[in-house]
Amino acid sequence: MKRLVWLDVAKGLSILTVVYFHFFTTYFEHGSLRPDDWSNLASSAITILGNVWLFVSGLGFHAVGAFIILSGWVLMQSTASRAASAPVAWGKWYRARLLRLYPMYWVAHLVYLLSPFVARFEQVDSRIVLSLLGLRFVDITMNFMYLNAAWWYFSMLIQLYLIFPLLFWTARKLGPWTFLLIACAVGFFARYLLLIVYPQDGLWLLGGFAICRLPEFAFGMALGMWYSQSPARAERFFLGGAALVTGLLLYPAALQLYHNGYTYIFVDLGTGGCFFLVTVGVAGIIARFARVAKVIGLVGAFSYGLYLVHQPYVIWLGLRIRQQPIWMFLLIAVATMAVLSAWGIVLEKGTNALLNKFTKKTA
Repeated sequence: MKRLVWLDVAKGLSILTVVYFHFFTTYFEHGSLRPDDWSNLASSAITILGNVWLFVSGLGFHAVGAFIILSGWVLMQSTASRAASAPVAWGKWYRARLLRLYPMYWVAHLVYLLSPFVARFEQVDSRIVLSLLGLRFVDITMNFMYLNAAWWYFSMLIQLYLIFPLLFWTARKLGPWTFLLIACAVGFFARYLLLIVYPQDGLWLLGGFAICRLPEFAFGMALGMWYSQSPARAERFFLGGAALVTGLLLYPAALQLYHNGYTYIFVDLGTGGCFFLVTVGVAGIIARFARVAKVIGLVGAFSYGLYLVHQPYVIWLGLRIRQQPIWMFLLIAVATMAVLSAWGIVLEKGTNALLNKFTKKTA
């Protein structure tokens, strides 16, 4: 499958937003300037800009929803391209997926255990076995956020991959939009049960029960199918400015979904979808500048490694610069994102290279 530069750029922007958000929240938990201190600044213009920056920065966690959408898109496109030439051998497909996911996930554990510059708030104990297996949803309150909170995403992903053959068959049988409606109905019903009928810990909605995030994943799959069927039309929408404008216009409405339990059923798809549209629109602009697009696209192509290792580093550093002024925080944040991006790329490339050598020897 031909790589789409702008899609890699969108992934790069999304992962950098996640890294920045975790750094930002850590700094502002203990920073020298609080959100309500902007009124002390001399310029009203600076006060307004500062409040806008705080508000936008606080939305950074919506990038996770965009990642789920992008995962559905890429997985659907890559699998469909293989199915076009021969029936999918699902045994080999699962093997390839597990080899793609688990080794880097285990490397991230090793990096966490050995690195001297990471935040450690919990002891390494027997829970690490479930973590290494990816079964962090077992005894969810104790395990889901254990050691590195970002690893919850892995537990959700392996559940979605487990049911992907069924999703793939259904999407191909019914078409993208009928499939999306059914998948959203299933996902929203699961969220309704866990929110309203039998209220459960919010970690289940976050991703402990992956069906709760099925609407975003299915949205990505449907978009991937649409792009394969009408690439020119899809690119006009995504890259021509329509996606960016649509995302910006719908974002305020999506944020209103946080207001009560019933509307919260739809909030992850709403906010994640809007963030996705805005990010893809910005990626279309960046893609016109080859050098910048190449750098951010590289980060996006290896976003998995960066996602798995970044959070303990930015928490460790964020806690140590909490007395620095905001301008210094921003400089450090940019430098940190650059260093961690390079570190994540090195780790993922190295892991993939070793894995390729091993699988060739055992083939």
